[in-house]
Amino acid sequence: MRQNTNTILIALLGVVLGVLITLLSGKIFERRKFDGDYNRWRKLNLILQEVQKNYVDTIDMTAMTDAAVVAALAKLDPHSVYLPPVELTESEDQLAGNFEGIGITFNVPNDTAIVLSVIPGGPSEKAGLMAGDRVVRVDEKVIAGKKTPQDSMIRLMKGPSGTKVKITVNRDGTLIPFDIIRDKIPVHCIDAAFMVNDTTGYIKLSKFSRNTYLEFTEAADRLRAQGMKRLLFDLRDNTGGYLDQALLLSNEFLSKGDLVVYMEGLHRDREDFKADGRGYLKDIQVSVLIDEVSASSSEIFAGAIQDNDRGVIVGRRSFGKGLVQEPINFTDGSGIRLTVARFHTPSGRCIQKPYGDDYDYDIYERYFSGEMVSADSMKVDTTAVYYTVKGRPVYGGGGIIPDVFVPIDTTKATDFHIKCNKKATTMRFASAMFDKYKGTLSTIDDFAKLKRYLEEIELDRQFLEYAARVDGIRPAPGEWEEASPYIMPQVKGLVGRYSKVGEEAFYRFYMPVDETINAALKNASVIE
Repeated sequence: MRQNTNTILIALLGVVLGVLITLLSGKIFERRKFDGDYNRWRKLNLILQEVQKNYVDTIDMTAMTDAAVVAALAKLDPHSVYLPPVELTESEDQLAGNFEGIGITFNVPNDTAIVLSVIPGGPSEKAGLMAGDRVVRVDEKVIAGKKTPQDSMIRLMKGPSGTKVKITVNRDGTLIPFDIIRDKIPVHCIDAAFMVNDTTGYIKLSKFSRNTYLEFTEAADRLRAQGMKRLLFDLRDNTGGYLDQALLLSNEFLSKGDLVVYMEGLHRDREDFKADGRGYLKDIQVSVLIDEVSASSSEIFAGAIQDNDRGVIVGRRSFGKGLVQEPINFTDGSGIRLTVARFHTPSGRCIQKPYGDDYDYDIYERYFSGEMVSADSMKVDTTAVYYTVKGRPVYGGGGIIPDVFVPIDTTKATDFHIKCNKKATTMRFASAMFDKYKGTLSTIDDFAKLKRYLEEIELDRQFLEYAARVDGIRPAPGEWEEASPYIMPQVKGLVGRYSKVGEEAFYRFYMPVDETINAALKNASVIE
């Protein structure tokens, strides 16, 4: 062993701010701090001074300065951003591998935070919080029934290690207060890792955080011990993170001397990053799953695998983020993420998509243009042709184009299914089922047992009754037979998350109807 969703599960790690950012870690460039040498901003300084001295009304100078910085960076590229102190802390917590808080995961199916799980050994477990508790109050602030935003709930519960917070929960109709001492809480980036069949493993990676490489190798070791010969590596919805983690993961699959990526910019000479040949997954067949949200470090990994003809890329065209940001932090706790280079895949592609006024609406445009359902509608710059190691043509200028295209299947969404999604019926039903069966669900730690149990309690019948009774939604005659094969895996997965199987339950239940995974299983190789 080497040493080395609808409503989404929120693990008190803050909201992803400035998503789609490839960060240069301290292992590549040393992080800089600026104390305040603003001579080159003399005009701006003079303007701010005049405003402070002579403006007719009282003005918040901090807010005005921040606005000026934001406006200046907006003239650059979409990923050069300014982060005020709170947002900077949240964005760093997201990728750091740990944060300071109380150690729970929760969701908000209606207007109340329901504890999904209590992190083992964390401060909430020590204090006595349990899965299923409803958070009513944080200190003196009531958050239940107030439509409190989730990020506000997170900020109330987070805080420096050693500080105390009073959490009042509703447990089976009784209000119970807990005094909890905040502490450092680990943040995990592997959502699921299990064997699909006797020889194929599956790993779902949510982000490239500080601990990604260690978590990945531990998961891969476990799957290899179970007979893994092939890996489905799921990078869908993965918006990136630390560059060095993408390099480390790529190194595990590539041979010595294989180029992973190179970077260069006006003030950065070209720098190549190559595999050292010590990777232990070079004999594992790999399929990389991507979609329109996969970005930055996800694209670096996918590009390295594709350009070296090492594996098959399956899914839809990735986001197209080929710019590299360097963190620059200020003494007041704020900072900027400044684009300093472009990254290029081994074939020479820069997969950065064009940026302009419609940059943030590109994904919507993909829907409207038909790209999500037809490969023929995909935007490809055929003038920017590059070639893999084996001579296959690949294209730059707008994301990683998959070897195997998988459209979004909109034909299976019945009217009943759409209505349930709009009202979040499935999410609220899952919460209701946990309340009803938590005594048993909280003890199940095996997927096969979980599957049998959900069949025993006739979950499909209960779901139909709940949808009709609570939301007034009923399938049309014959509609349930069409809808159930697709809606029930979602329902079972959401209920299963409340068991000890955890988040993995959702992916296991949903996998049989996941068209991208099915396509990956059918296309073991398209590389000649």
